[in-house]
Amino acid sequence: MIRIKTNPEVELIRESALLVSGTLAELAIMLKPGITTQMLDKRAEEFILDNKAVPSFKNYRGYPFATCISVNDAVVHGFPNNNTIKEGDLVSIDVGVYKNGFHGDSAYTFGIAPVAEEHQLLMQATRTSLLLGVEKAIAGNRIGDISFAIQDFTERQHHYGVVRELVGHGLGKQLHEDPQVPNYGKKGTGPKLRENMVIAIEPMINMGTRDVIYDADGWTVRTKDGKFSAHYEHTICIKRGRVDILSSFDNIIQNENANQSLYSGY
Repeated sequence: MIRIKTNPEVELIRESALLVSGTLAELAIMLKPGITTQMLDKRAEEFILDNKAVPSFKNYRGYPFATCISVNDAVVHGFPNNNTIKEGDLVSIDVGVYKNGFHGDSAYTFGIAPVAEEHQLLMQATRTSLLLGVEKAIAGNRIGDISFAIQDFTERQHHYGVVRELVGHGLGKQLHEDPQVPNYGKKGTGPKLRENMVIAIEPMINMGTRDVIYDADGWTVRTKDGKFSAHYEHTICIKRGRVDILSSFDNIIQNENANQSLYSGY
């Protein structure tokens, strides 16, 4: 069942989503060669708790960490660990917070300079596809309009692999609500977008094949061919005739620039 939010509920979700953005911005300051993803996860949890919220992901269906940190060929749901980040790595960080009864959810892929040109282009295309999907997130359109915009840009125009097994989703009082928001599909299909629906749009795009495999931990999803993947996510509220993005990349980009981890051509 798709839950339509009240305006006050939307503002509470916005608060949670912006706290996710703030958490990602905090981690952007730390990202450099030699740091471990476990250190990033620890700081994220501290930051969320300090802001009177709790990590949405921790203990969700048994997931043991506050964040999902996926490096290089890991698409999503990567376990933070003691492996050190290296130059040229792509580090996708997905964060959720629960505050005042509502969840926020966002993700961002960081490139650890120097980044290979082909991986810069992958990140650039994935983020552009997110924005193209977001443009379609207005009342009266359908989920398939979002899905088609993402797939058309990444798969048909750039020949990347669009992951089928994992999709965006509604969110609110629950971390995952209806409707599902695939990153592939046909225009004019799927549930109709209604004002004050809240959804997370999150393209997961692979350099090569769209096919994925799972690690022995049962969570980490990797590209089947070992090529790199990128992942960006915004929490969106559906409005009439306009787009309302509840999360933000602004402070993330600012801190990424300050930390000299920004990939060229962004």
